[in-house]
Amino acid sequence: MKPDIAPAIATPAEAQWVEAELVRSLMRTARNTQLVGFLLIPIFVGVLWNSASLGSLLLWSLAAVAIASARSLIIRKYVREVLTGGAAEHLAFFRRYRLLWPVSGLVWGLSTLLYFDRSSLADQFICWLILAGVAMFSINALSSHLRTLRLYLDTLALTALGVMLWRIGVELQFHGPYYHYWIIALLVIFWQVLRQAGSRLHETHRTNFQLQYRNSQLIESLTRQTQAALDAVEIKNRFLASAAHDIRQPVHALGLYADWLGSEPELVHEIAPKIVESTKAVNALFDSLFDLVRLDSGKIKLNIEPVDLGKLLHDLELQYRPLAQAKGLQFRVHVTLGTVISDPILLRRIVGNLVSNAVKYTQRGGVLVATRAKAGGRCIEVWDTGLGIAPVHQREIFREFYKVPSHAGTEDGFGLGLYIVARLAAILGHPLSLASRPGRGTVFRVFLEPTDAREAADRAAASVAQLVSMP
Repeated sequence: MKPDIAPAIATPAEAQWVEAELVRSLMRTARNTQLVGFLLIPIFVGVLWNSASLGSLLLWSLAAVAIASARSLIIRKYVREVLTGGAAEHLAFFRRYRLLWPVSGLVWGLSTLLYFDRSSLADQFICWLILAGVAMFSINALSSHLRTLRLYLDTLALTALGVMLWRIGVELQFHGPYYHYWIIALLVIFWQVLRQAGSRLHETHRTNFQLQYRNSQLIESLTRQTQAALDAVEIKNRFLASAAHDIRQPVHALGLYADWLGSEPELVHEIAPKIVESTKAVNALFDSLFDLVRLDSGKIKLNIEPVDLGKLLHDLELQYRPLAQAKGLQFRVHVTLGTVISDPILLRRIVGNLVSNAVKYTQRGGVLVATRAKAGGRCIEVWDTGLGIAPVHQREIFREFYKVPSHAGTEDGFGLGLYIVARLAAILGHPLSLASRPGRGTVFRVFLEPTDAREAADRAAASVAQLVSMP
């Protein structure tokens, strides 16, 4: 025996969309069938013309025409104002005018006043057939909206039953023929059968729209995932192309230097530093690649703990001061002692990338790394007197593989450093800001708001999920 599969739980968005589509289906059917409602009125009047009271028949005819006309006007208003609107507009419109259908049921139920036990059996039979046809017709016309269908059927049936019971009990004092009771029984049975049939048909409509919604969501999801996969392939292709281009020069240089050293070993002191520089360039590429892979796979290990800012900046000074001095740059560090709650390794990676960029793109002047006390926490600032970044590029530089066009110094970069900085800062909950003036320099600020371990883990997972679902 196969296990039952629980149906999917409808979301609020799905429920609203399905309800709106049910309303749209009802109004579409009403538009196509409103002429039938008008045609039944003269047929009914023609059947009772010679047997019913002329005044009562005229009064009922006016009421039937009025409610049919009102319904027709509402349908035209719907087509003109709501047909192309959203789900909320459809539901709001229908809430305002849905009582027109129960009122129509009341008018048709009151028609029994004209013929029940007042006309010939032949005329009564035809009128009962017309009334039964109206009730059955409502199953197809109104079953899209179950509550409206039930209100219509209940109003129609209870009104007709009320008229019949008044005639039998009050006017005839229960001395009428027995077939009256059989008609009442048949009416009650017919009423309940129509309610059940309407419920089943409504469930069919609802299920169809639910499947339609979920299929569209599935198609949209598959489209997004397909596009994400294509984007991922494109990103990796761009990475491979960029990496192949960027690694070719240092690897080629390594080969040349090795050949040179093999043929002229006495030049080892001149060639060895060049080999070291080429090796550093290759290592930098692979470091960026490994960081990127960890970010995209979600395999970042978070270790949230107090971080000593003085020690952090001292370690960075030891690493980058020699590089700055080799270029003839000043390298200054200003530390406001204290601790922050963060991941020491990832925070060092963030600040280290910023300092590395500052040294790389500064040709004269210097670099300043400072910590400052700010409202709500502390801040690390990295200042340089380098090339600066034009406003048009200041948002783009945090993109993967982005290099500022015609920007001296970018030919040796891989376009990953600031992308990694932005991703890590977002995961740790450290807002990152940038201010720059072309030709004057740049300052990056990392606001060290305390990192919550659980929230950081959630942000890391969300960062990976965003890459997967990216359209």
